[in-house]
Amino acid sequence: MIAGRQRREPYQVAGRTVLITGAARGIGAALARRLHAAGANVSLVGLEPDRLTALAAGLGPRAAWFEADVTDNDAVVTAVEGTASRFGGIDVAVANAGLSFIGTLATQPMEQWLRTIDVNLNGVYRTNRAVVPHIVASGGYLLNIASLAAVAHAPLMSAYTASKAGVEALTDALRAELLPTSAHAGCAYFGFIETDLVRGAYETGAASALNATQPGFLKTPIPPDQAVDAIERGISRRAKRIWAPRFVGPVLALRSTVTPILERTFGAKRDQLARALLVAQQDADQPVDLSLGVAVTDGQAAGERGPARDLV
Repeated sequence: MIAGRQRREPYQVAGRTVLITGAARGIGAALARRLHAAGANVSLVGLEPDRLTALAAGLGPRAAWFEADVTDNDAVVTAVEGTASRFGGIDVAVANAGLSFIGTLATQPMEQWLRTIDVNLNGVYRTNRAVVPHIVASGGYLLNIASLAAVAHAPLMSAYTASKAGVEALTDALRAELLPTSAHAGCAYFGFIETDLVRGAYETGAASALNATQPGFLKTPIPPDQAVDAIERGISRRAKRIWAPRFVGPVLALRSTVTPILERTFGAKRDQLARALLVAQQDADQPVDLSLGVAVTDGQAAGERGPARDLV
């Protein structure tokens, strides 16, 4: 008789250490609060020391923070090793740091395009490279945050879509490399989430014009808690793939049809698309915070400027 596959016991975070990049705001901060409440030690890695300090202070002694730009390999290594030293190891890591800019491939400032790739893709690589030995040693779990944009490639987001497709591919390769160990790696695919990054993007005229071509279910952001719920479930299963909202799963399964459908959709609304491209070209010389992308303008976070305007 062939024995059936044994059900894997849920992976509990209580008493374990979780490192989160991009932890100063958005999904990263919300996830830190959730996992800390579940009993985990949390290491908060990010760019904004004031926010990180406040978050760690609110959580208490089971939280530590490290200021690090994921484009700086030495800073990433220092954060990872500092976490391991503080808590005795690392069991779970979530490579969540990311940013976005809005612009056409031909007119977007090159430094914005390259910064997006360096943070969203190379930053995940640097984080993974530094943390994998610890995850292997603990038999833990590494989750890389990609996006629905990894398979749905929209205009005005060439760098973002390229970076997130790269994160998916990187994770697939790493997952195979971890098979001889007891460690696991997963990839998260999220649609639009109510974060400063999405609010900042939606507040641009180009994104507003582009969203006029999109169905409501696709462009309407979901609360961050839905993404955090998915991550928490993914960690408990050490899942290969997680997503939110629910429609993302079928899109992933039917990925070969996504690009042709998007091309037909944009082709049927050429006037709106042309307007969005024109606005993006006109805005190309507007000052944007290069370190944090559209999430911050003139030193003020999108979430602090009030809710995003109605884009319907």
